[in-house]
Amino acid sequence: MSGFRSLSSGLRALQPAGFGADPSGERLARIRRSPHFKDGVFQNPGGTARIRPSGSTLDFAKVFFDKDERPRRAPKGTVPVHPTTLADIAKPPATGLRLTWMGHSSVLAEIDGQRVLFDPVWGERCSPFSFVGPKRLHPVPLPIAALGPVDVVVISHDHYDHLDLPTIKALADTDTLFAVPLGVGAHLEHWGVSADRLRELDWHEATKVGGLTLTATPARHFCGRGLRNTQHTLWASWSVAGDEHRIFHSGDTGYFDGFKDIGAEHGPFDATMIQIGAYSDFWPDIHMTPEEGMRAHLDLQGGEPHGVMMPIHWATFNLATHPWAEPGEGTVAAARATGSRIALPRPGEPFEPTAETVPSEPWWRAVAQAPAGGWPTADVLTKAAIKTAADSGAEARTDADGKSAEGTGEPETVSAG
Repeated sequence: MSGFRSLSSGLRALQPAGFGADPSGERLARIRRSPHFKDGVFQNPGGTARIRPSGSTLDFAKVFFDKDERPRRAPKGTVPVHPTTLADIAKPPATGLRLTWMGHSSVLAEIDGQRVLFDPVWGERCSPFSFVGPKRLHPVPLPIAALGPVDVVVISHDHYDHLDLPTIKALADTDTLFAVPLGVGAHLEHWGVSADRLRELDWHEATKVGGLTLTATPARHFCGRGLRNTQHTLWASWSVAGDEHRIFHSGDTGYFDGFKDIGAEHGPFDATMIQIGAYSDFWPDIHMTPEEGMRAHLDLQGGEPHGVMMPIHWATFNLATHPWAEPGEGTVAAARATGSRIALPRPGEPFEPTAETVPSEPWWRAVAQAPAGGWPTADVLTKAAIKTAADSGAEARTDADGKSAEGTGEPETVSAG
C-alpha cells in the first residue's frame, strides 16, 4: 500500500498548480450534506445537463476546424479596448452604481459604496498552462494592481475562464474577501488565500460584506479543472443587493425556469450581467444564446423590460464555433425584439446603468468580419422586432390547432444577420 501512496503522491506533485485542489475534510463533509449533492455529484436544476459535445467527436471537429468558418471566430482587427485608468474609477459614481466590463465575464461593480469584482481573469490564457489553451483576443484594460482596493471578489465557478490562478495569486496578498460557491475555496486556499477571507456558499445562502448582501443563486452548468471532473465544486449565479441598488451576475448557465424564482426573490435588478457567448448546438444545456440570455433577463425582472442588461462571456476568448461578433449582434436583435435596454460597453469602459444614457454602439462591427449581406441596419432590426412581437401576439391568440391559447411571454429567436 505504501508503494501506491508514493505513486499517488508523485502524480499529484506533477500536476500543475492551476489544477487547484480537491475539497477535503470538513469542506467535503459540508458538500456531502448539501441538498443539491446526490449520488456523488452536484445536481443541476431542471435535470441532467449535457456537459460535453453531443454527437460524434468527428462531427464536432469538422465544425471546429472548418477553414472557412474559423476566421470568423476571431476579430480581423484590433479590439477597441477603452484605456481605463484609476482616475476613471476613483471618483464615486454619481448614481451610486457603476459597472466596468473588463472582458469575458470579468466585471468591476461599484455599488452603494462597495467594490465587487466578478470572475476576474487577467491571465493571458484560460488554461492551467502558460503555453497552450485559448489566448486573449484583446489585452486587459488595465493592470489588476491599478484597480485599487476591492471589497469582495465573487467567483461563479472553477473553470479556467472564470477562476484564474495568476489573478488569484495577485489578489491573495490583499485584504479582499472572496465569495465563492461551495467547494471552490479549496482552490483558493491551495493558492494562498487564507481561510478567514473565504465566504463559501451553497445555493440560496447569503453573506454580508459591508452594506451588501451577496446571495449564491442556482445556475445550470458544471465544474472541473483537473484531468477528471468530480463535480465536487458548485457553480452559481449571484445576486448582490445594497441599500439602493441590486445587480445580478449569471456566471455560466443554460437557460432554465429558475430565473423567474431568482427574480421573484431577489429582483428586480438595476442591472443584469448575462452570459450570451460560447453557446453551441453541441452543448445546448450549459450556455445561453443571446435570445435565451434576454429571456433570462426578462425572467429576472418579473417579465418586464426593467433595468439594463449587459452581455458578458464573449469577445475575449474563442471558446465556441459561432462567429466572434454573433453574441453582440444577437443581443442587439433580442433587445429590439423585447423592448429591453442593453448596455454595450467596450472592454474597460465604465458606465452607470441607472444614468440617462449607457453605451449602445455596436463597436465590434469595425473589427469583425461582416456576415453575408452585411450588418443589419436599425431599420431591419426594428422590422424584425415588430414581426417578432406580431408573431408572439398571434401565438397568444391561437395555438397550433386554431384554439385560443395563452402566450408564453418568451421572445423568439431573431436572426443577427
